[in-house]
Amino acid sequence: MPTRDSTRPPPSLQKQFLRACRTAGKRLKVADSLGTRLTGHELLVRVLAVRALLERTLAPDERMVGVMLPPTAGAAVVNAAIALSGRVSVNLNYTCTQPILDVCIERAGLRHVISSPPFLARVKLTLDGRLLDAGDLRKRLTTTDKVRAWALARLAPLPLLERWLNVDQIRGEDVLTVIFTSGSTGDPKGVVLSQENVASNVRAIDSMLHLSAADVALGVLPFFHSYGYTTTFWTPLVLEPAVVYHTDPRDAQTVGRLAREHHATLLMATPTFLRIYTRRTPAEDFSTLEAVFGAAEKLPVEVSDAFEKKFGVRPCEAYGCTELAPLVAANVPPSRHVPGRPIDCREGTVGRPIMGCRARITDRDGERELPIGEEGLLWVAGPNVMQGYLDRPDLTAKVVHDGWYCTGDIARLDPEGFITITGRQSRFSKIGGEMVPHLSVEEAVNAELGAADGELLAVVTAVPDRAKGERLVVFHVPTERDPRDVVRRLAERGLPNLWIPSADSFARIDELPMLGSGKLDLRALTVLAAERFGAASSS
Repeated sequence: MPTRDSTRPPPSLQKQFLRACRTAGKRLKVADSLGTRLTGHELLVRVLAVRALLERTLAPDERMVGVMLPPTAGAAVVNAAIALSGRVSVNLNYTCTQPILDVCIERAGLRHVISSPPFLARVKLTLDGRLLDAGDLRKRLTTTDKVRAWALARLAPLPLLERWLNVDQIRGEDVLTVIFTSGSTGDPKGVVLSQENVASNVRAIDSMLHLSAADVALGVLPFFHSYGYTTTFWTPLVLEPAVVYHTDPRDAQTVGRLAREHHATLLMATPTFLRIYTRRTPAEDFSTLEAVFGAAEKLPVEVSDAFEKKFGVRPCEAYGCTELAPLVAANVPPSRHVPGRPIDCREGTVGRPIMGCRARITDRDGERELPIGEEGLLWVAGPNVMQGYLDRPDLTAKVVHDGWYCTGDIARLDPEGFITITGRQSRFSKIGGEMVPHLSVEEAVNAELGAADGELLAVVTAVPDRAKGERLVVFHVPTERDPRDVVRRLAERGLPNLWIPSADSFARIDELPMLGSGKLDLRALTVLAAERFGAASSS
């Protein structure tokens, strides 16, 4: 990666995108499972044409533009065109409920959402009068739009093109996107991410993985999730790698075929998706993978073991939050480790903080910093800390103090700076005055139920209890095991009595509630617990 004058601000993502497309030239830059294949030149032509169309279609003061499309070349073109028009993209979660979607649209003040009627019918959502049909937009592209876009993309000197698009005027603090939190633990909040928030993540990813034109990323993560937006949209589009998109990360056969056909080297996924690929993707399809990441939830050793055994490459764990654009820390895969550099991978941890980031641990009240090795609340500072929650300075003030963001996760730091996540503050219960970690109980219950390869057969949550403060409850998929037997076995494993749910606190459900990103839907779990066991209990 070329050195940069540290006294000058880094180039905007838009400027980097223009240069990356020109550099790629006739080399493949973006492809998808719909059959689209775009070189760097072709990608830039399409983006400039769509940008011109959006400028005609949207009002001059329409700053935020909604997008509700699965990850495809078309979705990437739309997002890039919005960015080049100086507007703010708001990628909306198409796996959420209609009421949640309506709340997000209202909070962002969206007048238009770019989507398509067939896709909306498939996900069973409506946009009322806000729909801007992507198919109709394509039909409205004129010959003049296409010719002008081709001339600008292929013939205009790059400095002239940059000035014409005003990309030199973009500042690091300018808003790039608003991404709504998953709502896994409450109502979704609009996270305002700046140019520098995302760009600092991209630079950190490049410094860790040393990306080149030989790399091809699999783009299976949705753009409404910051993990997908940063790692599989901006990172490949502004750096040298190509990217190949597929609309459904659970479609293991198609994901495998795309990896094989395009010789994919990079896979960013969640442990949930890694489990699916291990079971359903032919081993030869992933034979070219060099760097695989499991993030957005804890990466169990069993998942890594099974994936490595089948595909010959071991997934590394990374960690992030939507509010941090999202990357905070990552383990560097052995294939990308630079000889002579300090150790940069330690299994069981989520890695060291990325370039420019700092981490600290405090007591659970956030008032006192704890020594190295002690467990407490994880705080992060750096250029990736969000600008705040959209129109909610009150909520922002609760989690951002003097530039430090409170992740809500419980963790510890080791002397070499590696971070170990031990739980989430919201996934602890205070029972009889003692803090009980849901994850530890959950792991023990799953082990008793015979979970393999890190799969989830049961999850743990809690409801209020008048006698003990809270009561643990367990939701599990269909099983032949008697809860009384499971409880007995948990005691034999040595779990403290306060940690062991009672047999009448087990409930069977057909499937565990999951978000579109592959994460456990903790909010739905809490609602379900209140419905099944009551908001208050006297047991």
